[in-house]
Amino acid sequence: MEKRPFVTKEKLEEIVREYPTPFHLYDEKGIRENAAKLKEAFAWNEGFREYFAVKATPNPFILKILKDYGCGMDCSSLTELMMSEATGFAGPDIMFSSNNTPAEEYRYADKMGAIINLDDITHIDFLEESIGYIPETISCRYNPGGLFKISTDIMDNPGDAKYGMTTEQIFEAYKILKSKGAKRFGIHAFLASNTVTNEYYPLLAKVLFELAVKLENETGADIAFINLSGGIGIPYRPDQEPNDIHVIGEGVRKVYEEILVPAGMGDVAIYTELGRFMLAPYGALVTTAVHEKHTHKEYVGVDACAVNLMRPAMYGAYHHITVMGKEEAACDHKYDVVGSLCENNDKFAIDRMLPEISRGDLLFIHDTGAHGFAMGYNYNGKLKSAELLLKEDGSVQMIRRAETPEDYFATFDFCDVLKNTEK
Repeated sequence: MEKRPFVTKEKLEEIVREYPTPFHLYDEKGIRENAAKLKEAFAWNEGFREYFAVKATPNPFILKILKDYGCGMDCSSLTELMMSEATGFAGPDIMFSSNNTPAEEYRYADKMGAIINLDDITHIDFLEESIGYIPETISCRYNPGGLFKISTDIMDNPGDAKYGMTTEQIFEAYKILKSKGAKRFGIHAFLASNTVTNEYYPLLAKVLFELAVKLENETGADIAFINLSGGIGIPYRPDQEPNDIHVIGEGVRKVYEEILVPAGMGDVAIYTELGRFMLAPYGALVTTAVHEKHTHKEYVGVDACAVNLMRPAMYGAYHHITVMGKEEAACDHKYDVVGSLCENNDKFAIDRMLPEISRGDLLFIHDTGAHGFAMGYNYNGKLKSAELLLKEDGSVQMIRRAETPEDYFATFDFCDVLKNTEK
Protein backbone atom coordinates (compact mmCIF):
# COMPACT_ATOMS: atom_id res chain seq x y z
CA MET A 1 0.00 0.00 0.00
CA GLU A 2 1.41 3.36 -1.02
CA LYS A 3 0.91 6.18 1.47
CA ARG A 4 0.09 9.50 -0.13
CA PRO A 5 -0.73 12.78 1.62
CA PHE A 6 -4.32 13.94 1.27
CA VAL A 7 -3.06 17.43 0.42
CA THR A 8 -0.62 18.77 -2.17
CA LYS A 9 2.62 20.60 -1.48
CA GLU A 10 1.21 23.72 -3.13
CA LYS A 11 -1.87 23.66 -0.89
CA LEU A 12 0.26 23.14 2.23
CA GLU A 13 2.50 26.05 1.29
CA GLU A 14 -0.63 28.18 0.93
CA ILE A 15 -1.86 27.05 4.36
CA VAL A 16 1.51 27.68 6.01
CA ARG A 17 1.47 31.28 4.85
CA GLU A 18 -1.52 31.83 7.15
CA TYR A 19 -0.97 29.21 9.84
CA PRO A 20 2.63 28.55 10.90
CA THR A 21 3.78 25.00 11.50
CA PRO A 22 3.45 22.80 13.38
CA PHE A 23 -0.25 22.02 13.11
CA HIS A 24 -2.56 19.06 12.81
CA LEU A 25 -4.54 19.00 9.59
CA TYR A 26 -7.73 16.93 9.13
CA ASP A 27 -9.34 15.82 5.87
CA GLU A 28 -13.11 16.40 6.01
CA LYS A 29 -13.77 14.50 2.77
CA GLY A 30 -11.95 11.40 4.04
CA ILE A 31 -13.69 11.52 7.42
CA ARG A 32 -17.13 11.73 5.81
CA GLU A 33 -16.46 8.94 3.32
CA ASN A 34 -15.18 6.64 6.04
CA ALA A 35 -18.13 7.32 8.38
CA ALA A 36 -20.51 6.52 5.52
CA LYS A 37 -18.69 3.23 4.82
CA LEU A 38 -18.99 2.13 8.45
CA LYS A 39 -22.70 2.90 8.47
CA GLU A 40 -23.20 0.91 5.26
CA ALA A 41 -21.18 -2.06 6.56
CA PHE A 42 -23.52 -2.53 9.53
CA ALA A 43 -26.78 -1.42 7.90
CA TRP A 44 -28.05 -5.01 8.24
CA ASN A 45 -28.49 -4.38 11.98
CA GLU A 46 -31.48 -2.11 12.58
CA GLY A 47 -30.18 -0.75 15.89
CA PHE A 48 -26.55 -0.26 14.82
CA ARG A 49 -24.76 2.79 16.09
CA GLU A 50 -21.18 4.00 16.20
CA TYR A 51 -20.22 5.69 19.47
CA PHE A 52 -17.11 7.59 18.47
CA ALA A 53 -14.33 7.47 21.08
CA VAL A 54 -14.03 11.16 21.96
CA LYS A 55 -10.64 10.58 23.59
CA ALA A 56 -9.17 9.89 20.14
CA THR A 57 -9.93 13.32 18.67
CA PRO A 58 -11.67 15.62 21.16
CA ASN A 59 -12.68 18.49 18.91
CA PRO A 60 -16.30 19.65 18.59
CA PHE A 61 -15.91 20.43 14.88
CA ILE A 62 -14.94 16.80 14.26
CA LEU A 63 -17.75 15.53 16.50
CA LYS A 64 -20.27 17.59 14.53
CA ILE A 65 -19.15 15.96 11.27
CA LEU A 66 -19.71 12.50 12.76
CA LYS A 67 -23.11 13.57 14.10
CA ASP A 68 -24.22 13.92 10.46
CA TYR A 69 -23.83 10.14 10.14
CA GLY A 70 -25.84 9.26 13.22
CA CYS A 71 -22.85 8.67 15.44
CA GLY A 72 -23.10 8.87 19.20
CA MET A 73 -20.19 9.68 21.50
CA ASP A 74 -18.21 7.40 23.79
CA CYS A 75 -16.97 9.46 26.74
CA SER A 76 -14.56 8.54 29.53
CA SER A 77 -14.34 11.74 31.58
CA LEU A 78 -16.29 14.75 32.80
CA THR A 79 -14.83 17.10 30.20
CA GLU A 80 -15.60 14.68 27.37
CA LEU A 81 -19.19 14.53 28.61
CA MET A 82 -19.33 18.33 28.70
CA MET A 83 -17.85 18.68 25.20
CA SER A 84 -20.32 16.17 23.79
CA GLU A 85 -23.22 17.92 25.48
CA ALA A 86 -22.08 21.31 24.15
CA THR A 87 -21.89 19.82 20.65
CA GLY A 88 -25.53 18.71 20.78
CA PHE A 89 -25.33 15.13 22.00
CA ALA A 90 -27.62 14.07 24.85
CA GLY A 91 -29.26 11.08 26.50
CA PRO A 92 -28.60 7.75 24.75
CA ASP A 93 -26.42 9.61 22.22
CA ILE A 94 -23.69 9.18 24.85
CA MET A 95 -22.03 6.06 26.19
CA PHE A 96 -20.09 6.74 29.40
CA SER A 97 -17.32 4.12 29.59
CA SER A 98 -14.97 5.14 32.36
CA ASN A 99 -12.90 3.40 35.01
CA ASN A 100 -12.01 4.38 38.58
CA THR A 101 -14.79 6.90 38.14
CA PRO A 102 -15.38 9.79 40.58
CA ALA A 103 -18.92 10.11 41.92
CA GLU A 104 -19.36 13.57 40.36
CA GLU A 105 -18.78 12.11 36.90
CA TYR A 106 -21.43 9.43 37.39
CA ARG A 107 -23.79 12.16 38.57
CA TYR A 108 -23.12 14.29 35.51
CA ALA A 109 -23.55 11.34 33.14
CA ASP A 110 -26.82 10.43 34.83
CA LYS A 111 -28.07 14.02 34.65
CA MET A 112 -27.43 13.94 30.89
CA GLY A 113 -29.23 10.60 30.54
CA ALA A 114 -26.11 8.92 29.17
CA ILE A 115 -25.84 5.13 29.04
CA ILE A 116 -23.46 4.17 31.85
CA ASN A 117 -21.06 1.31 31.19
CA LEU A 118 -19.77 -0.14 34.48
CA ASP A 119 -16.15 -1.27 34.55
CA ASP A 120 -16.28 -3.30 37.78
CA ILE A 121 -18.81 -5.16 39.91
CA THR A 122 -18.00 -2.93 42.91
CA HIS A 123 -19.14 0.07 40.87
CA ILE A 124 -22.75 -1.07 41.18
CA ASP A 125 -22.96 0.00 44.82
CA PHE A 126 -20.79 3.06 44.14
CA LEU A 127 -23.07 4.18 41.31
CA GLU A 128 -26.16 3.68 43.47
CA GLU A 129 -24.58 5.70 46.29
CA SER A 130 -23.56 8.42 43.81
CA ILE A 131 -26.89 8.96 42.03
CA GLY A 132 -29.37 7.33 44.42
CA TYR A 133 -30.61 4.52 42.18
CA ILE A 134 -29.70 2.15 39.34
CA PRO A 135 -30.72 3.31 35.83
CA GLU A 136 -33.13 1.12 33.89
CA THR A 137 -30.61 0.90 31.01
CA ILE A 138 -27.12 -0.14 32.09
CA SER A 139 -24.07 -1.81 30.53
CA CYS A 140 -21.20 -3.87 31.94
CA ARG A 141 -17.67 -4.21 30.64
CA TYR A 142 -16.40 -7.77 30.21
CA ASN A 143 -12.86 -9.13 30.38
CA PRO A 144 -12.51 -12.91 29.87
CA GLY A 145 -8.82 -12.84 30.86
CA GLY A 146 -6.07 -14.90 29.29
CA LEU A 147 -4.74 -14.25 25.80
CA PHE A 148 -6.82 -13.25 22.81
CA LYS A 149 -5.73 -15.20 19.74
CA ILE A 150 -6.60 -15.35 16.06
CA SER A 151 -5.53 -18.81 14.94
CA THR A 152 -2.11 -19.13 16.56
CA ASP A 153 -1.36 -15.41 16.58
CA ILE A 154 -1.60 -13.64 19.93
CA MET A 155 -3.45 -10.37 19.34
CA ASP A 156 -3.42 -9.03 22.90
CA ASN A 157 -3.43 -10.00 26.57
CA PRO A 158 -6.77 -9.05 28.18
CA GLY A 159 -5.68 -10.76 31.39
CA ASP A 160 -3.17 -7.95 31.97
CA ALA A 161 -5.68 -5.17 31.25
CA LYS A 162 -7.19 -3.19 34.13
CA TYR A 163 -10.57 -3.02 32.43
CA GLY A 164 -13.70 -5.11 32.84
CA MET A 165 -15.28 -7.87 34.91
CA THR A 166 -14.47 -11.57 34.98
CA THR A 167 -16.97 -14.10 33.64
CA GLU A 168 -18.18 -14.94 37.14
CA GLN A 169 -18.47 -11.27 38.10
CA ILE A 170 -20.53 -10.25 35.08
CA PHE A 171 -23.12 -12.96 35.75
CA GLU A 172 -23.35 -11.82 39.38
CA ALA A 173 -23.46 -8.17 38.30
CA TYR A 174 -26.44 -8.76 36.00
CA LYS A 175 -28.34 -10.50 38.80
CA ILE A 176 -27.63 -7.66 41.23
CA LEU A 177 -28.49 -4.94 38.71
CA LYS A 178 -31.73 -6.71 37.77
CA SER A 179 -32.71 -6.94 41.45
CA LYS A 180 -32.08 -3.20 41.77
CA GLY A 181 -34.39 -2.24 38.91
CA ALA A 182 -32.31 -2.43 35.73
CA LYS A 183 -34.42 -3.52 32.74
CA ARG A 184 -32.26 -3.13 29.62
CA PHE A 185 -28.71 -4.45 29.57
CA GLY A 186 -25.65 -4.02 27.40
CA ILE A 187 -22.36 -5.90 27.13
CA HIS A 188 -19.10 -4.19 26.24
CA ALA A 189 -15.60 -5.59 25.68
CA PHE A 190 -12.27 -4.49 24.28
CA LEU A 191 -9.88 -7.41 23.86
CA ALA A 192 -7.25 -6.20 21.39
CA SER A 193 -5.89 -2.90 20.14
CA ASN A 194 -5.14 -1.71 16.60
CA THR A 195 -5.78 -5.03 14.87
CA VAL A 196 -5.06 -4.96 11.14
CA THR A 197 -7.13 -8.01 10.25
CA ASN A 198 -10.71 -8.50 9.14
CA GLU A 199 -11.06 -11.43 11.57
CA TYR A 200 -10.90 -9.56 14.90
CA TYR A 201 -14.42 -8.16 15.12
CA PRO A 202 -16.20 -11.39 14.05
CA LEU A 203 -14.19 -13.39 16.61
CA LEU A 204 -14.89 -10.83 19.34
CA ALA A 205 -18.56 -10.86 18.33
CA LYS A 206 -18.67 -14.65 18.70
CA VAL A 207 -17.32 -14.41 22.25
CA LEU A 208 -19.81 -11.70 23.22
CA PHE A 209 -22.81 -13.22 21.43
CA GLU A 210 -22.29 -16.57 23.17
CA LEU A 211 -21.93 -14.75 26.48
CA ALA A 212 -25.11 -12.78 25.80
CA VAL A 213 -27.16 -15.93 25.20
CA LYS A 214 -25.92 -17.47 28.47
CA LEU A 215 -26.51 -14.26 30.42
CA GLU A 216 -30.06 -13.91 29.18
CA ASN A 217 -30.85 -17.57 29.83
CA GLU A 218 -29.28 -17.72 33.29
CA THR A 219 -30.13 -14.29 34.70
CA GLY A 220 -33.31 -13.41 32.81
CA ALA A 221 -31.78 -10.05 31.87
CA ASP A 222 -32.95 -8.44 28.63
CA ILE A 223 -29.84 -7.92 26.49
CA ALA A 224 -30.64 -4.83 24.41
CA PHE A 225 -27.25 -4.10 22.87
CA ILE A 226 -23.75 -5.49 22.46
CA ASN A 227 -20.90 -2.99 22.13
CA LEU A 228 -17.94 -4.39 20.17
CA SER A 229 -15.97 -1.30 21.25
CA GLY A 230 -12.78 -0.41 19.37
CA GLY A 231 -9.74 -2.37 18.25
CA ILE A 232 -10.11 -2.14 14.48
CA GLY A 233 -6.80 -0.67 13.47
CA ILE A 234 -5.23 1.07 10.52
CA PRO A 235 -2.13 0.34 8.42
CA TYR A 236 0.44 2.72 9.87
CA ARG A 237 3.14 1.10 7.73
CA PRO A 238 3.05 1.18 3.92
CA ASP A 239 3.47 -2.60 3.68
CA GLN A 240 0.30 -3.30 5.67
CA GLU A 241 -3.05 -4.01 4.02
CA PRO A 242 -5.95 -1.96 5.39
CA ASN A 243 -8.99 -3.53 6.99
CA ASP A 244 -12.09 -3.86 4.81
CA ILE A 245 -14.98 -2.61 6.93
CA HIS A 246 -17.57 -4.22 4.64
CA VAL A 247 -15.90 -7.64 5.05
CA ILE A 248 -15.79 -7.04 8.81
CA GLY A 249 -19.46 -6.06 8.94
CA GLU A 250 -20.43 -9.12 6.94
CA GLY A 251 -18.37 -11.33 9.27
CA VAL A 252 -20.20 -9.98 12.31
CA ARG A 253 -23.56 -10.43 10.54
CA LYS A 254 -22.79 -14.10 9.89
CA VAL A 255 -21.97 -14.77 13.55
CA TYR A 256 -25.05 -12.78 14.62
CA GLU A 257 -27.28 -15.02 12.51
CA GLU A 258 -25.54 -18.18 13.72
CA ILE A 259 -25.74 -17.40 17.45
CA LEU A 260 -28.20 -14.66 18.38
CA VAL A 261 -31.03 -15.22 15.88
CA PRO A 262 -31.60 -18.91 16.77
CA ALA A 263 -31.63 -17.91 20.46
CA GLY A 264 -34.51 -15.51 19.82
CA MET A 265 -32.23 -12.49 20.20
CA GLY A 266 -32.44 -11.13 16.66
CA ASP A 267 -33.40 -7.69 17.93
CA VAL A 268 -30.12 -7.01 19.77
CA ALA A 269 -28.49 -3.76 18.60
CA ILE A 270 -24.82 -3.74 17.65
CA TYR A 271 -22.72 -0.80 18.75
CA THR A 272 -19.14 0.07 17.83
CA GLU A 273 -16.78 2.46 19.57
CA LEU A 274 -14.12 3.29 17.04
CA GLY A 275 -11.62 6.10 17.31
CA ARG A 276 -8.49 5.15 15.42
CA PHE A 277 -10.36 3.59 12.49
CA MET A 278 -12.66 6.58 12.18
CA LEU A 279 -10.07 9.35 12.27
CA ALA A 280 -6.40 8.31 12.27
CA PRO A 281 -5.78 8.20 8.47
CA TYR A 282 -7.56 11.52 8.00
CA GLY A 283 -5.22 13.60 10.11
CA ALA A 284 -1.56 14.57 9.74
CA LEU A 285 1.01 16.52 11.69
CA VAL A 286 2.60 19.09 9.39
CA THR A 287 6.01 20.32 10.49
CA THR A 288 8.98 22.17 9.03
CA ALA A 289 12.62 21.07 8.98
CA VAL A 290 14.51 23.78 10.87
CA HIS A 291 17.91 22.22 11.64
CA GLU A 292 20.26 19.50 10.53
CA LYS A 293 22.96 17.88 12.61
CA HIS A 294 25.85 15.66 11.55
CA THR A 295 27.42 13.82 14.50
CA HIS A 296 27.37 10.10 15.21
CA LYS A 297 24.16 10.00 13.20
CA GLU A 298 22.37 12.21 10.71
CA TYR A 299 19.61 14.25 12.35
CA VAL A 300 16.85 16.44 11.00
CA GLY A 301 15.34 18.76 13.59
CA VAL A 302 11.73 19.87 13.05
CA ASP A 303 9.57 22.50 14.73
CA ALA A 304 7.20 19.87 16.14
CA CYS A 305 8.02 17.62 19.08
CA ALA A 306 6.49 14.87 21.21
CA VAL A 307 4.12 17.48 22.68
CA ASN A 308 2.41 17.45 19.28
CA LEU A 309 2.63 13.69 18.72
CA MET A 310 3.84 11.50 21.53
CA ARG A 311 3.05 8.03 20.16
CA PRO A 312 6.56 7.48 18.71
CA ALA A 313 8.20 8.55 21.99
CA MET A 314 5.74 6.68 24.21
CA TYR A 315 5.28 3.44 22.25
CA GLY A 316 8.01 3.47 19.64
CA ALA A 317 5.07 3.73 17.22
CA TYR A 318 5.71 4.04 13.50
CA HIS A 319 4.30 7.04 11.63
CA HIS A 320 5.07 7.30 7.94
CA ILE A 321 6.70 10.55 6.82
CA THR A 322 6.41 12.21 3.42
CA VAL A 323 8.81 15.01 2.50
CA MET A 324 6.50 17.24 0.51
CA GLY A 325 7.56 17.77 -3.08
CA LYS A 326 10.01 14.87 -2.90
CA GLU A 327 7.53 12.00 -3.13
CA GLU A 328 9.26 10.56 -6.19
CA ALA A 329 12.83 11.15 -4.98
CA ALA A 330 14.99 8.25 -3.89
CA CYS A 331 14.92 7.46 -0.16
CA ASP A 332 18.69 7.25 0.05
CA HIS A 333 19.39 9.22 3.25
CA LYS A 334 19.13 7.73 6.72
CA TYR A 335 17.85 10.14 9.37
CA ASP A 336 16.60 10.44 12.88
CA VAL A 337 13.80 13.00 12.68
CA VAL A 338 13.73 14.73 16.04
CA GLY A 339 11.96 17.43 18.03
CA SER A 340 13.32 19.93 20.54
CA LEU A 341 12.32 18.42 23.89
CA CYS A 342 15.01 17.77 26.47
CA GLU A 343 14.31 14.05 26.13
CA ASN A 344 16.26 11.65 23.93
CA ASN A 345 13.09 9.76 22.97
CA ASP A 346 11.67 12.87 21.27
CA LYS A 347 12.00 11.29 17.85
CA PHE A 348 9.41 10.92 15.10
CA ALA A 349 11.60 8.47 13.20
CA ILE A 350 14.80 6.56 13.91
CA ASP A 351 17.15 5.43 11.14
CA ARG A 352 14.41 6.21 8.62
CA MET A 353 15.32 6.13 4.93
CA LEU A 354 14.02 9.35 3.38
CA PRO A 355 14.86 11.68 0.50
CA GLU A 356 17.50 14.28 1.28
CA ILE A 357 15.90 16.87 3.56
CA SER A 358 16.80 20.55 3.47
CA ARG A 359 15.95 23.27 5.94
CA GLY A 360 12.51 24.65 5.13
CA ASP A 361 11.13 21.38 3.76
CA LEU A 362 7.61 20.55 4.88
CA LEU A 363 7.20 17.11 6.44
CA PHE A 364 3.79 15.41 6.42
CA ILE A 365 3.61 12.92 9.30
CA HIS A 366 0.79 10.52 8.46
CA ASP A 367 -2.03 8.97 10.50
CA THR A 368 -2.20 11.41 13.42
CA GLY A 369 -5.95 11.99 13.23
CA ALA A 370 -6.58 9.87 16.33
CA HIS A 371 -4.49 9.86 19.50
CA GLY A 372 -2.31 12.58 17.97
CA PHE A 373 -3.17 16.06 19.22
CA ALA A 374 -5.28 14.45 21.96
CA MET A 375 -2.29 12.98 23.80
CA GLY A 376 -0.34 16.25 23.84
CA TYR A 377 1.06 17.81 26.97
CA ASN A 378 3.11 20.83 28.04
CA TYR A 379 6.45 19.39 29.12
CA ASN A 380 9.34 21.86 28.76
CA GLY A 381 6.72 24.59 28.60
CA LYS A 382 5.96 23.59 25.02
CA LEU A 383 2.65 24.77 23.63
CA LYS A 384 0.08 22.69 21.79
CA SER A 385 -0.40 23.39 18.10
CA ALA A 386 -3.41 24.52 16.13
CA GLU A 387 -5.84 22.08 14.55
CA LEU A 388 -7.01 22.83 11.02
CA LEU A 389 -9.77 21.29 8.91
CA LEU A 390 -9.28 20.90 5.16
CA LYS A 391 -12.87 21.23 4.04
CA GLU A 392 -14.46 19.44 1.13
CA ASP A 393 -14.49 22.63 -0.95
CA GLY A 394 -10.72 23.05 -0.51
CA SER A 395 -10.92 25.86 2.04
CA VAL A 396 -9.21 25.58 5.41
CA GLN A 397 -10.81 26.30 8.77
CA MET A 398 -8.96 26.67 12.06
CA ILE A 399 -10.89 24.44 14.46
CA ARG A 400 -8.57 25.01 17.42
CA ARG A 401 -6.08 27.82 17.74
CA ALA A 402 -2.52 27.20 18.86
CA GLU A 403 -1.80 27.72 22.55
CA THR A 404 -0.07 30.89 23.68
CA PRO A 405 2.18 31.57 26.68
CA GLU A 406 -0.86 33.26 28.25
CA ASP A 407 -2.69 29.93 28.11
CA TYR A 408 0.25 28.19 29.74
CA PHE A 409 0.38 30.70 32.60
CA ALA A 410 -3.41 31.02 33.00
CA THR A 411 -3.61 28.64 35.97
CA PHE A 412 -1.09 30.64 38.00
CA ASP A 413 -1.91 33.66 40.13
CA PHE A 414 1.32 35.67 39.93
CA CYS A 415 0.05 38.13 42.53
CA ASP A 416 0.04 35.31 45.07
CA VAL A 417 3.47 34.17 43.90
CA LEU A 418 4.89 37.67 44.45
CA LYS A 419 3.25 37.96 47.87
CA ASN A 420 4.79 34.67 48.99
CA THR A 421 8.18 35.70 47.59
CA GLU A 422 8.09 38.99 49.48
CA LYS A 423 7.44 37.14 52.74
